[in-house]
Amino acid sequence: MRFDGLYLAGLGSWLPPATTTAEAVRSGQCSAETARKSEMESVLVAPEGIAPPEMAARAARVALERSGVARGDIAVLLHATLFHQGYDLWSPAAYVQRAAVGGTCPAIEVRQVSNGGMAALDLAASYLLADPARQAALITAADRFDGPDFDRWHSDPGTAYADGGTAMVLSSVGGFARLRSLSVVGGPELEGMHRAGAAFGEVEMSTRQLVDLDAHKRSYVAEAGMSQTLAAILDGQREALKRALSDAELELSDVDRLVLPHFGRRRLVSNYLRHMDVPLERTTWDFDSKIGHLGAGDHIVSLEHLVRTGGLRPGQTCLLMGVGAGFSWSSAVIELFEKPEWAD
Repeated sequence: MRFDGLYLAGLGSWLPPATTTAEAVRSGQCSAETARKSEMESVLVAPEGIAPPEMAARAARVALERSGVARGDIAVLLHATLFHQGYDLWSPAAYVQRAAVGGTCPAIEVRQVSNGGMAALDLAASYLLADPARQAALITAADRFDGPDFDRWHSDPGTAYADGGTAMVLSSVGGFARLRSLSVVGGPELEGMHRAGAAFGEVEMSTRQLVDLDAHKRSYVAEAGMSQTLAAILDGQREALKRALSDAELELSDVDRLVLPHFGRRRLVSNYLRHMDVPLERTTWDFDSKIGHLGAGDHIVSLEHLVRTGGLRPGQTCLLMGVGAGFSWSSAVIELFEKPEWAD
């Protein structure tokens, strides 16, 4: 969809210290083979005692301060999540609202796994456009990937999972960058790739075991076929990209920088760069490889990095591409038109 009159007013993050891959190998947390395959330099690991919603609240306060948007002008808060947020039968979005915003606007959790931040952006844009009186939306994303039921190094081989919170303020009044287009495409025929066995089997509903996404994927591919699975994944990704570029009236070669999911290098090349014919240097890999996969927050933090460090300059465009289990794919075009005061 093409968007006119929607702007990025603020970006923020709360990021914990990094644990290097070499340290993780020495301590036995990560196997040498896993480290070699991912080529990640380090991942962010939160200290004990801080839950994802608090990470999101801290990031939200930064984004709000940078945006200059009054808290009372936030018309909706969307909190994107992938993993457990701290308590069952509880609203993490409401916690973020109480801790960072206040007010009486709706606070909604978005469960679109790794594509959650992009899905929340799509929903926020539509929410603002639906009523001219709505001035701004707050998008947050946060996760913590530790045990006993998740192994940040091995639960999804090829991708190392990181802790942290990110936030974005989307405005219909003004900002430092413009949202030119955004497309989200669904592919529910692939939902079985991230589970093993029946959708609602007795074991799946009654116990929480260590997440093993690799086993789930192998089981799905063995039944559906590798070629058919890869074709479906590529088709969805291409459709989202085609729509976003067309709506922004751009070709892929016109885009200055790309922000992709924080996958390991091998997965990044095979899933994106090889068939798009895009060099690694146009992406944020140097930054991403020190962060790890933040679940739904990859795109916000990498875009913040580009803006803050001058990696994206006024007049340039950035393509954000996401994917999440389900499946869903997303692409968005952002145009930076001025350097915000908080940038280096």
